[in-house]
Amino acid sequence: MLTGRLINHFIITVILSLLCWYSPLQGQEITVNSNDKLIKKILSERNLVALWKFDEETGNPRRALGEENFILEEGNGPVKRINEGPISGKSIYLDGNKYLSLPNSQTGTLNLHGKDQEVTVVAWIKWTGEQTGFIGGMWNEYAEGGKRQYGLFVDLPYYNGADQVCGHISHTGKPTPPFPYSIDYSASKQTVPVDEWCTVAFTYDGEYITSYLNGKSLSREPELIEHTKGFPGYPEGLVQIKNPYYFPHGMGDNGSDFTVGAVLLKRGMGNFFKGLIGGLAIYRKALNERDLIKLVP
Repeated sequence: MLTGRLINHFIITVILSLLCWYSPLQGQEITVNSNDKLIKKILSERNLVALWKFDEETGNPRRALGEENFILEEGNGPVKRINEGPISGKSIYLDGNKYLSLPNSQTGTLNLHGKDQEVTVVAWIKWTGEQTGFIGGMWNEYAEGGKRQYGLFVDLPYYNGADQVCGHISHTGKPTPPFPYSIDYSASKQTVPVDEWCTVAFTYDGEYITSYLNGKSLSREPELIEHTKGFPGYPEGLVQIKNPYYFPHGMGDNGSDFTVGAVLLKRGMGNFFKGLIGGLAIYRKALNERDLIKLVP
């Protein structure tokens, strides 16, 4: 009888253990405790504007730590909370249809702009690898011809950013002449891993946009940019260096909302991120590689 009870107890323990690993991403949800040491590092940087830990329960607004009480509201329905993440031990699950947003009128010090204004956007993500995904920033590609400002993406393949960390900056908010879209983004040399937690970031120092994966930035060589042949002034196409990307024009004050997980396109909200986001931080300073490595769990 005792042996039978032990066997039953073992079976129940195994079943409960397997259930704890369930995830809507790939069948794995790992219960992780809050990384207080890392949170302290993030908050200790004096140039921090906001940090979202995404530890609120599903259906609730997501509040930032930092300078102001920035509150992100859910779009297209409740955004599910998952018991997994490298910052708070929690994360938001974005299914390719949901997003979070803050109206432009409430962006306050998130509205970074100006000729010499710097910015860093850092996020802790687990990406499904399925499609172009907007992580966070002030980026609107359609309203009034475009209200682009700054934004962190993964996978912008049209201008040589496939499966890479991409940092986008705009001065005018509009497409880059003479091309139909904005071409002004850096793209990491490394590719973003699929279904694996990683730290993605980009910085802008007023002159160069630089993309980072897990605290490291690798330089790219000059390359022919896809989809640029045959445009006025570029019969053979445009050759650029994608990381770091030279952009001395500064960020415009273009009126975009601050969004997480999607941006406004002509057809409506699009460029939906699919996967988990365990944290998002915005700094008004271009952090260096040494600073960013410290933010890798």
